[in-house]
Amino acid sequence: MPPLFDMEKCVGCGTCDDICPADAIYMEPTEEQDIPYLKYPEECWHCGSCRQDCPEEAIDIVFPPDMLSM
Repeated sequence: MPPLFDMEKCVGCGTCDDICPADAIYMEPTEEQDIPYLKYPEECWHCGSCRQDCPEEAIDIVFPPDMLSM
């Protein structure tokens, strides 16, 4: 599982979308605010750029079990 977005912390700034090198994160417009979602989870590199640059610390990276067994 790639990034998990904490929607209670997210302010919809779009930094995660802008910074994602795999272009896997997109912002979905809603009436209240834009919300991030992982449009292409298989494209996520698990690099952590989105987590590192999120100004609200609203993203966690969850590594799949096969990545942890290395």
